[in-house]
Amino acid sequence: MNFRIKNTAIWVLSIIIMLTLGISCAEKEETIKTGNVIFIHPDGSGASMWGALRMLKYGPDGMSNWDKLERMGLYRAHVLNSTNSSSHGGATIHSYGVKVKYDTYGNTEEKPVKSLSGTNESILVEVQKAGMATALINSGHICEPGTGVFAANSPKRDMTDNISEQIINSGVDIIFSGGEKLLLPEGVIGKHGEAGVRRDGKNLIEAAIENGYKVIYTRDELMALSPDVEKVLGVFAAKHTFNDYSEERLRNDELPIYYDYAPTVAEMTDAALNILEKKGKQFFMVVEEEGTDNFANNNNASGTLEAISRADDAIGVALDFMKKNPKTLIITAADSDAGGMQMTAIRDSEQFDKPLPLIAENGAPLDGIDGAGSRPFTAAPDAHGTRLRFGIVWSCYDDVAGAIIARAHGLNSHLLENNVDNTDIYRVMYATLFGKVLPKYIETVK
Repeated sequence: MNFRIKNTAIWVLSIIIMLTLGISCAEKEETIKTGNVIFIHPDGSGASMWGALRMLKYGPDGMSNWDKLERMGLYRAHVLNSTNSSSHGGATIHSYGVKVKYDTYGNTEEKPVKSLSGTNESILVEVQKAGMATALINSGHICEPGTGVFAANSPKRDMTDNISEQIINSGVDIIFSGGEKLLLPEGVIGKHGEAGVRRDGKNLIEAAIENGYKVIYTRDELMALSPDVEKVLGVFAAKHTFNDYSEERLRNDELPIYYDYAPTVAEMTDAALNILEKKGKQFFMVVEEEGTDNFANNNNASGTLEAISRADDAIGVALDFMKKNPKTLIITAADSDAGGMQMTAIRDSEQFDKPLPLIAENGAPLDGIDGAGSRPFTAAPDAHGTRLRFGIVWSCYDDVAGAIIARAHGLNSHLLENNVDNTDIYRVMYATLFGKVLPKYIETVK
């Protein structure tokens, strides 16, 4: 090959490579389409919790709604000063896309958090400014950080007077949660029969009405709610919609795991999606099942499994919505592995109807269907019709950095990588809401 032919061949090859790269980049850009985002946060739900749910409700060969989500990545939960996250630190990272310290609720005493997009605002505030609709749904009280941090910030998590006021004044279209006593002045008895605890004397129920919210209090009222409502505040319990105590305390005090007058998180999600669909606007929704964290923190196996089942039902509602509205991303992640929950097999048939030991061989607390010293759980049938038995063991009461899985489904779900930093949840949501893929957080600090 002479020199001229060789140079011409190299030039042609270079052009082909550049064109190929250009087409590849164009294809990559074309895949980033904007649409709705439903972020479901079953707080404290590690991989073992989802495995226990599958075993109990669907059988070892079955598929939960969570299992049906098409993308999955191992979630890295560390924060700036801790191997594991707090609920408020994790929520801040989801809201702002940057690493923060453990004790952060949207800002610190020193300075506000600067988001990955370069503002001092959460992703929800950016969404509102862009004219999209918004919804916050929580089975816990209104200030629970999994949803609260998206609309409020505070130097301290326990400053609930200030946090709840910010949320009520945030302009979020749909707010469903518990926490009535956090909205009423001290001594004022609410619809759920408990006195308010606000020290500032403000009545935020009245403020919400002045802000244009229709206020509802029960599951029945939610079921009767018109999807034409403009703004709605659901206050479904005095504190949480559940009683996050041990099995023994619930039994002794004759308390239910969840109040039957309060809607489930799936029912709240369904009602909110009906309203948002009627609005006909792009939207951002954050859904938190708080019971998964709180029951696990109290080592209540039955309560934890009920809570994770409710979270799975909410994912099912979102999947049904996405079938009709394909321009929707469903993304779900916890920020910790509450209680370090694990299953342990009970194989001896003679033990199936007998109380489990109080502790496992290594001293770990061991739960059956009604707490310590009760019969093992019975799984749903497997593919052969066999029903397996198991107990639940606990490593601690805390939120630990265990095996946490992030999942995504639908629009732009391919952006969820196999290795997921907690800051990446923000990036995937931001790309879907605004059509722009921001750099990874770690790239901005190198």
